[in-house]
Amino acid sequence: MASYLQIENISKSYGPKVLFEKIGFNINEGDKIALIAPNGTGKTSLMRILAGKDKSDSGGKIMFLKDIKIAFLEQEYDFDPEKSIFTQIMDSSTAFTKDLDQEHFWEYERRVLKLLTNFNLPDPEQKMKELSGGEVKRVAITQMLATEAEFLIMDEPTNHLDIDAIEFLEGYLKRSRCTLFMVTHDRYFLDRVCNTVMEMDHGAVYTYKGDYQNFLEKREERIANYNAETDKVRNILRRELEWIRSTPCARTGKARYRINAFYDLKDRASQVYSQKQVNMDPIKGSTRLGTKIINCKDLSFYYGEDCYLDKFTYNFQRYEKVGIVGRNGAGKSTFLNILTGRFFEDDPGILTGTIERGESLKIGYYHQSGMSFNPQDTVLDIVNDTWLLNRFLFPHEMLNNKIEKLSGGERRRLYLLTILMQQPNLLILDEPTNDLDIVTLNILEEYLKEFNGSLIIVSHDRHFLDKLVDHLFIFCGDGVVKDFIGSYSEYREYIKEYEAEQKSAARAEEKAAKEKAAKEAAKATPQEAPAKKKKLTFKEQREFEQLEKDLESLAAEKADLEAKLSSGTLPFDQLQTASERVGQLINLIDEKELRWLELSENI
Repeated sequence: MASYLQIENISKSYGPKVLFEKIGFNINEGDKIALIAPNGTGKTSLMRILAGKDKSDSGGKIMFLKDIKIAFLEQEYDFDPEKSIFTQIMDSSTAFTKDLDQEHFWEYERRVLKLLTNFNLPDPEQKMKELSGGEVKRVAITQMLATEAEFLIMDEPTNHLDIDAIEFLEGYLKRSRCTLFMVTHDRYFLDRVCNTVMEMDHGAVYTYKGDYQNFLEKREERIANYNAETDKVRNILRRELEWIRSTPCARTGKARYRINAFYDLKDRASQVYSQKQVNMDPIKGSTRLGTKIINCKDLSFYYGEDCYLDKFTYNFQRYEKVGIVGRNGAGKSTFLNILTGRFFEDDPGILTGTIERGESLKIGYYHQSGMSFNPQDTVLDIVNDTWLLNRFLFPHEMLNNKIEKLSGGERRRLYLLTILMQQPNLLILDEPTNDLDIVTLNILEEYLKEFNGSLIIVSHDRHFLDKLVDHLFIFCGDGVVKDFIGSYSEYREYIKEYEAEQKSAARAEEKAAKEKAAKEAAKATPQEAPAKKKKLTFKEQREFEQLEKDLESLAAEKADLEAKLSSGTLPFDQLQTASERVGQLINLIDEKELRWLELSENI
């Protein structure tokens, strides 16, 4: 296997904080690697160094295989809000397309249009400023995938995508023969796409071949072995300490090496591996929950002519855990705003129906745009409780760090802490997994399973939903909301089985129709033997001559349009019109050629 990327001795620090130091690793052709690390340990910094947008502090080497196509997906996609989707992609792709001939340039355009359709963005002329965050992410991924690069480097590709988009991307990458290096927190996505897990931990890099479960098992073995080795060092240290204390006169000459070794051993013995975890114990309490939570009756919501909720009726129960799924723009976040009363602040649409909230209800609402920290404030300014902060992965040395110095995941973790500290009895989480690392997700899941209240979660993280929810509200579009009892994986299996049954029924119906037609044909009177060959009538002769002229004219028009399509100069609207006309011409030519052959048999 060819080596696509070799990294040697690269480092990155921010002030006194060392993210990674003189790390190195190798990525071979065919590897599909998921990079895992806690927030704030340098995943995005490493990606930016690979993309050439940042530099290693220690120099080092970053060597890509010569002449391979490389495509990067960063977390933030830089775009012009006034451009259309198609124009944005094509203008941002010039580094890739500038050396393409006309035929391959046209192929690239077709791939872009096909991917946009697959990502449910069927209108390539829509302005970028009209798109949601998830739709912008789909545009960025379309641009990357359309290049058909051999090596894809992706930073959190599933962030902000709805589940349908994630499953399409998952299938695409699973089938692709590309080499892949990505940061992800989506455990199902990781398991189904990647064949290797790479972990950054305490400034070092560890590689595990296999799936996510294998990573967990092998990582646990590594930590256990490390601690076992440290225990051995402690025993040696204890004996050395006894010797140093009991023989003060012997600390000269040949014994000096033992004194020096003692201090080395002392350092090693203090390095027992202890994985930091988010400790939820201090904030597990919640305000007492009454019998009435939120009762909804005939709730409808319209924004202009678009319906996002149509006569929704449901009474939320104590201690139930509900998951909410649906495509981007289906109204999930608006629904949460309605439940919490934020609709009147944020949404100018029309809301009808009734909604009643319990008197003892105390809502903790973690929403996507909820972080409004002053970037100059410190961690301690936001949460003035050092004991809690320390147990939420904010050690003493970070307490005076300004918010602007925190990673995206660290800010999300701090924001989550401010919500949980309110001790709500109804916890509403809108996409809580974005930017959180896998370790934090696991601990958060354990906390939510024990949460003594009701829980409503909007999430695209299928693993997160499977571990937590009792049932799902499926936002199907046009205001339709369906209730499914079970996990998300069970729902997907149900949908697959339903679609398979529908296809099977359609095939059976088609087969029955053919059999019926065959039986009726068999009952019909046999046709007489075909008459002897006749000469063309005068009218047929004229038709035959006209067909020859038509075929020549249609072939010339088809050739002219194909040349224009290959030129790459047609505007998008003319490109679509020309493509449709070529399809019509092909059908016309086939039809006329068939008639020409039929008439020619009688000449």
